[in-house]
Amino acid sequence: MIIAILNQKGGVGKTTLSINLAASLARSGARVLLIDADPQGSSLDWAAMRQETPLFPIVGLPRPTIHKEIAQIGKDYDHIVIDGPPRVTELARSAIMAADVILIPVQPSPYDVWAADEVVKLIQDAKIYKETLISFFVINRKITNTAIGRDVGEALAAYPIPILDAAITQRIIFAESAAQGKAVYEIDQTSFAANEIESLKDALLKETNP
Repeated sequence: MIIAILNQKGGVGKTTLSINLAASLARSGARVLLIDADPQGSSLDWAAMRQETPLFPIVGLPRPTIHKEIAQIGKDYDHIVIDGPPRVTELARSAIMAADVILIPVQPSPYDVWAADEVVKLIQDAKIYKETLISFFVINRKITNTAIGRDVGEALAAYPIPILDAAITQRIIFAESAAQGKAVYEIDQTSFAANEIESLKDALLKETNP
């Protein structure tokens, strides 16, 4: 399965989700490749911070030919996660055309909901050529016990894309793990953060393999 994580708005936790989802898939025994398609190279920066043996390989591919190259690059892997660019560009279109599934991380903020509009339009355009393309919103950096955390689901209901039944809460451990080049489960595999990532992976696999 090829999973692209995309949102034109920066700072939504796209790279954090990409890394930890890839780590969760790899932890289950799958062969996983992470493609860093963000010109900022945040996933590659994470890998450079790591002292331990890599959990999975990371390839930098910030060019709009991902959909043409991915069959060759990813031929030896069970899953490929694409950490997409932070803007709607030809690079984003290429990532969408390469993917089987698009995850759109959205923070519980009106600005994030509004910003999702452009990537939703890109996905709808891509489905003309790729009818099997699946997409989900992922509520990320949710703040517990707040009205805005609850209301974001209602706001996203206006879009023709479902919300994945697994939200990720704002937690310090995500920043701590990133600074060490680790996945959250490597910091504390019993943590709420690690459990939420596992739930995200399980929900994604359930939706794509009913």
